[in-house]
Amino acid sequence: MRLLPFLLLPAAALAQSTKPAAPAAPAGYDCLIEPNQRIEIRSPTNALIDRILVERGSAVKAGDTLVLLDGSVEREALAGAQQRAESEAELRVARARADYAREKFRRREDLREQHYITAQDRDEAQAELRVAEAELALAVDNRRLAGIESRRLDAVLKQRALKAPFSGVVTDRLQNPGELAFTGEGSRPILKMAQTNPLRVEVVLPVSVLGQIKAGRPAEITPEAPLKGSWQAQVKVVDRVMDSASGSFGVRLELPNPGGDIPAGVRCKVRFL
Repeated sequence: MRLLPFLLLPAAALAQSTKPAAPAAPAGYDCLIEPNQRIEIRSPTNALIDRILVERGSAVKAGDTLVLLDGSVEREALAGAQQRAESEAELRVARARADYAREKFRRREDLREQHYITAQDRDEAQAELRVAEAELALAVDNRRLAGIESRRLDAVLKQRALKAPFSGVVTDRLQNPGELAFTGEGSRPILKMAQTNPLRVEVVLPVSVLGQIKAGRPAEITPEAPLKGSWQAQVKVVDRVMDSASGSFGVRLELPNPGGDIPAGVRCKVRFL
């Protein structure tokens, strides 16, 4: 019976040696590399598609023309409005009539003072002057309105050239020249685009690391095989609303991609530095 303590010690030591070790910190969290944004290029009005200057997979820069819509009607209307805005003929005629009516009224006023004509004749001349001055003001307004109309038509005509809002890649082409493009959310888009610089990296983290991940923190992104290498990213958004069901929250990182070498839609691992 006195040997019992000696028998218990190895058992305690054995229990201590077989105690499971604490789990190691993860080497990285699963993430997904996605385009910074995706958009659909639609027509601002119902118009015939004249030309499409890009294809699926084309790399474009911000401001590049992607689609040309038919603008023949607007071009003719613009030419007419510009002609009216630049024309001096109507204005010269109105000024001449006003000058003549003014001089006629002056002469009738002198004759009236000398009692050579009646007051009615003088009043008729004054009325003619007022009409001539109103026509002159109308001519000035018409020319100004023609200038406004020409600028409006020029803006409408510029909308017939659909341009890239950012640098990226054309991901799909859904319509062809000769088809009618309709406006509205329910209409079929002409093109689809994705912004590839910068890319965004989406990752879901457990609540246990809440407070450790803050905006501006650097991270290392490692893509899945067969891609190789790693890239530096930076935390941009940390969700303030947690998912109680899974005990997690979302984080968005920004991954620079100036050369377009990093593909989007790739799974990856993120390790916060």
